[in-house]
Amino acid sequence: VQLQASGGGLVQAGGSLRLSCTASGRTFSAYVMGWFRQAPGKEREFAAAILWNGGFPYYADSAKGRFTIFRDNVKNTVYLQMNSLKPEDAAVYYCAAGSRASGPSYYTKERTYDYWGQGTLVTVSS
Repeated sequence: VQLQASGGGLVQAGGSLRLSCTASGRTFSAYVMGWFRQAPGKEREFAAAILWNGGFPYYADSAKGRFTIFRDNVKNTVYLQMNSLKPEDAAVYYCAAGSRASGPSYYTKERTYDYWGQGTLVTVSS
């Protein structure tokens, strides 16, 4: 599975961005899709995940109520709609795909994911 992330950019605090992650290759082997982020000087952290069939969206506490993860089946693309952005949301955002069936408790863990995209930079100005 190959993943191509896009959609990052510069936005003012309170604004919105939509990130895209397009999957190609052996997409039938994907089970769960996740978004992680890594701010400068910090460890990579989980943001949101969704099953490849579009079910069971799952969010980090920091994302709940502001971010929405959803999938376009036709385009093999998973999106992360980010609203009410805060300066602390600034990071490189990575999409990832996991091929093993797992429950929500595993969605937050990097080891759940076998494939990673290249990252897209989100900058939030205050």
